[in-house]
Amino acid sequence: MDKALNWGLLSTAKINRALIKPLRASKRTRLLGAASRSLAAAEAYAREWEIPRAYGSYEAMLADPEIDVVYNSLPNHLHAEWTIKALRAGKHVLCEKPLALSLAEVDAMSAAAQETGRVLAEAFMYRHHPQTLKAREIVDGGALGELRLIKGAFTFTLTREGNYRTVKEMGGGSLWDVGCYPISFARMIVGEEPLEVFGWQVEGPGGTDESFFGELRFGGGVHAQFDCGFKSHYRSYIEIVGTEGVLNISNPFKPGIKSEIQLTRGDETQTIKIKGQELYSGEVEDMCDAILNGKPPRVSLTDSRGNIAAILGLLESAQTGRSFVLPGIFV
Repeated sequence: MDKALNWGLLSTAKINRALIKPLRASKRTRLLGAASRSLAAAEAYAREWEIPRAYGSYEAMLADPEIDVVYNSLPNHLHAEWTIKALRAGKHVLCEKPLALSLAEVDAMSAAAQETGRVLAEAFMYRHHPQTLKAREIVDGGALGELRLIKGAFTFTLTREGNYRTVKEMGGGSLWDVGCYPISFARMIVGEEPLEVFGWQVEGPGGTDESFFGELRFGGGVHAQFDCGFKSHYRSYIEIVGTEGVLNISNPFKPGIKSEIQLTRGDETQTIKIKGQELYSGEVEDMCDAILNGKPPRVSLTDSRGNIAAILGLLESAQTGRSFVLPGIFV
């Protein structure tokens, strides 16, 4: 393809704002349309953000032959349904995290992508940032020695009443919303799936977890610990501990244009400055590379499936009070 890829926003969700700027900055993309459940809402949104086309239903966008790529920013429980519909309509899909809420949904989405030959990727924006790539390079290069422990947190205070994040049936809960980040980070750094997980939760109205505390056990004596939640002050960090050093990342999930990480070995701490990029541009360019150049997406569907499996295992553990051995969830 020698033309820019035409993108459509499937919903008028707030998260769309993060993608609009990089879509307009890229030479390989064009933001063509936005869809809502009513034409009036879609037209108002399109006027506000200067988007050429407005669609009064999600189906109308999928029926437009000029839309090449769909960004699925619908609530969690609608990710699988509308991603599959978009794939079958011939669209490539960048789906907001979490990709789905069950392994059966992930498998159905993967099957639809394979059957249609379209690209499907989960929108974990931090995975494409130079800071994340540098952290993985440091670990893989052996600067920390043998990996032992990864600790992390992602918390904030949710004040909006009626937000879908508090509705269990819509895939609400802090684990699905922000806990997925430290889980994803730990799995990426270790480079394999956890063998066993254990979780505790503080349940809020509607049965969702307002706070979650989890542990993951990997092979080779490597462990990960994290917490996430909607009822704590904002916190975001990752600490990677090895036999010969420690890597501290103070802003792992939303790094910016300039960032710093600290590498401690012995009595010396080195501050590593990293030239970053606009946070969401990486996932846009990654989709373009996959669609136009045939390059595998950085976040593979196998990777996404592993993250969903870990989350489901942690939720099961919190409900039963027992640790969950991950291979069982793949059956």
